[in-house]
Amino acid sequence: MKYRAEIDGLRALAVVPVILFHAGFELFNGGFVGVDVFFVISGYLITTILINDIENNRFSIVNFYERRARRILPALFFVILVCIPFAWLWMLPSQIKDFSQSLVAVSLFTSNILFWLESGYFAAVAEEKPLIHTWSLAVEEQYYVLFPLFLIFAWRFGKNRVFGMIVVMAGISFLLSEWGWRNETTANFYLSPTRAWELLAGSITAFVLQKKGVQKNNVLSLLGLVAIIFSIFVYDETTPFPSVYALVPVIGVVLLIFYAEKETLAARLLSTKIFVGIGLISYSAYLWHQALFAFARIRLHEPSYIIFLVLSFLSLILAYFSWRFIEKPFRNSTFKLGSKRYIFTLSAIGMFVLISIGLVGHVKDGFPGRVPPIIKKISDAGKPVKATCLSTQFKKLNECQIGKEGGHISFILIGDSHAGRYAYALEKLSQKMDFSFRVISGGWCAPLLNWNYTGNSPNPKCFSAMDASLKKIAKSDISRVVLSAEWGNYSQGYRYGDPFTNYVYVGGDDSKNDADASQFAKALRDTIKFLKSHGKEVLVIEPVPEYAYSIPNSMAKFALYERSFNELKIPLYSYKQRNKEFFDAFNQLELAGVERFNVASFFCDEKFCSPFSEQGLPLYSDGNHLSKSGLQVLQEALIKEIMK
Repeated sequence: MKYRAEIDGLRALAVVPVILFHAGFELFNGGFVGVDVFFVISGYLITTILINDIENNRFSIVNFYERRARRILPALFFVILVCIPFAWLWMLPSQIKDFSQSLVAVSLFTSNILFWLESGYFAAVAEEKPLIHTWSLAVEEQYYVLFPLFLIFAWRFGKNRVFGMIVVMAGISFLLSEWGWRNETTANFYLSPTRAWELLAGSITAFVLQKKGVQKNNVLSLLGLVAIIFSIFVYDETTPFPSVYALVPVIGVVLLIFYAEKETLAARLLSTKIFVGIGLISYSAYLWHQALFAFARIRLHEPSYIIFLVLSFLSLILAYFSWRFIEKPFRNSTFKLGSKRYIFTLSAIGMFVLISIGLVGHVKDGFPGRVPPIIKKISDAGKPVKATCLSTQFKKLNECQIGKEGGHISFILIGDSHAGRYAYALEKLSQKMDFSFRVISGGWCAPLLNWNYTGNSPNPKCFSAMDASLKKIAKSDISRVVLSAEWGNYSQGYRYGDPFTNYVYVGGDDSKNDADASQFAKALRDTIKFLKSHGKEVLVIEPVPEYAYSIPNSMAKFALYERSFNELKIPLYSYKQRNKEFFDAFNQLELAGVERFNVASFFCDEKFCSPFSEQGLPLYSDGNHLSKSGLQVLQEALIKEIMK
């Protein structure tokens, strides 16, 4: 296969934005498309190699897997082995356990499946997982295992029919990704069936290119380059991916492979020494960067952009050394440890060692004996409570009756996951105080009527179900209605970068939208007026103070590193600013019988809001949901306010 320097340059264009995106630089909000660029390149290169080998009667599945093992495993195993001592020193038991599970999954090429299964409403912070980025390697490895077998089997039907099969498979995968981002977002992101079309786009390119060769077209090659750059700087975390939006960078790569003949402007640019140099070390750079970022976040709590910039450069430096002294020697078949037998033997040993370490870490529950006893107390106190009657399925709300079966319903509690948490606390009280109530709740779903949210809500389709529930409540004979939500999410924007894993507090910054704020204020007022017009007494639970990080994890780390918990407090004005639209909207209401429950009074003094108790235990289970201890602080006052 003829070497094309511009392909290595294209790898540089893929890896640098990915690194800067994961470092948190907002200019590269669409840097995640670098992974999609890698997928297309991999599909093209692997298919080209396979076609050439099959047509020249030299294809061997053993030789193919050997080349893949040489390419992928040595650097991967080395980076993981370097991570293990830092994990032992700096990770909490729960993090060690998660890390141990990822060691097993990475070794079995199934880390994308693991991270999909681990994702969810109360998932651990993805940014603190050193191996989270290996999900994309798992997708490629699954392709490497299955695609050659398909090609060998299908080749008997003729090359043209094989090409047609690949086109059909790519089309089905693409349509599945379009369905997936609307209905199963996390599965769509992580799993191979919805990512396969990007790899197969590279395969289709290989078939066409083998027949026609690389064409020289300055306009189309530059258009491909612009398409990739456009998606890097215009897309962000709210862009559904993979989906039709992914066509932009994918087609951009295809155009470059087709038309960036070495004399074109795009090819000359991508073939410059700096691009080719970074492209050559791009695999190692991809492996190193997330490990560095994750351990920095674990050890330093909130690293500065300067630190991330330094770590970004460090990832390239480490990448050079691992490329020079690990990748290159193992790719060289004359290397004394590089024979086929040794490669497979070393691969098996490496997998066995990592799987063994991972299983021990899992069975030992993250080795809690490594850390002081206070850390276990913090972790236990900060465990999420099981929210009562909470639906985390898109478009759906759960409805339950709590308390004495057949008893009189005293009130209805309706809202998002915060309502589900309050329902848990009130359910415990109902068993003691003998009252019954109804709960209607769904994750990320505000109890607002006619709410047309235009921000990055993870669950925008639930609001039609919420409309129906509020109208049903209005017609019921239950006189008291309690509204609860993380109100700032709907007026200023979600604090999530990735709604399933990452907590990124937006706090009224550039995610704030004036149209959303005014729309929220109107929706809140209209909802309360609507309920009042149907004779309902309305109590609105005010928002809890929010934090940009997991409180139990942060407290445990601070205890481990002997730092003061007071650093975790936030100013009271920050809480008020985050929820300004909520308070402004409520203050404009002039209706009798509308009440508020002041949550902040239980957690804030005149200057600061505290996420921990006087005993030094967390009042939250993450950055915004109250823990069992936090709920106990206010539950009796809340039921008195509801029942008075």
